[in-house]
Amino acid sequence: MRRSTLAAMGAGVTLPGFRVASGGVSTLPPGRVSHSAGRHTHPDPEIFLILSGTGKVHINGDISDFAGGDVLIVEPGEDHHLEAVTEVVTTWLHLEPA
Repeated sequence: MRRSTLAAMGAGVTLPGFRVASGGVSTLPPGRVSHSAGRHTHPDPEIFLILSGTGKVHINGDISDFAGGDVLIVEPGEDHHLEAVTEVVTTWLHLEPA
């Protein structure tokens, strides 16, 4: 996983060689975990724009904190889950090769 912030991304969040295939906005209540049943992976990157809230991101069993304003780039094949400490609002983008 790569981490940045919305402020550091400047003109926009991009990954060379990829385009957005699908996405959405999700709200995760405190104490909930996204994709809690089993492994959750994708063959292409996924980007989470954390709009508000605080939580923990689980990547291949490792856990890191996140907060509103963070950008999380999940690499292909990484098992990933978000865990909300406070209510988390996120935009998620599934990418595909351009």
